[in-house]
Amino acid sequence: MANTYTQIYVQVVIVVKNRQCLIKNTWKTELYKYITGIIKNNGHKVMQINGVTDHIHILIGLKPSQSLSELMKYVKQDSSKWINQNSFLKVRFSWQSGYGAFSYATSQIPNVITYIQNQEEHHKKKSFSEEYLDFLNDYKISFDKRYLFSAVK
Repeated sequence: MANTYTQIYVQVVIVVKNRQCLIKNTWKTELYKYITGIIKNNGHKVMQINGVTDHIHILIGLKPSQSLSELMKYVKQDSSKWINQNSFLKVRFSWQSGYGAFSYATSQIPNVITYIQNQEEHHKKKSFSEEYLDFLNDYKISFDKRYLFSAVK
């Protein structure tokens, strides 16, 4: 749309179904490139992507022409299909339903990028459950524990 100017930064967290540790080092870089392509093809910008065996963080420069929920639907369905078609695993891969999304100001972006880049180190000190609950609490997001990712207690 002409004369529309936005700067919307969102960190999205997606989790492997049942928090299984299925994302392998041998193909995770290819997965990140594939997900980056999906996001770019939908008109958005990937500022950083990284994760560990059971979840991924993606910092997106989001355009207002598409809802985040629609974008994440494509990211999750298309990347799952790609993983399964490439037979990276002996089991069927799928993402947990839902996702976490957290917005940031421009001044916060360098710190968020560094945080995402250092996921492997970060998770040597803090579990995913602790990390995710911290996000929810820091952003004052009310939640029902029954509907959190399965391993969060």
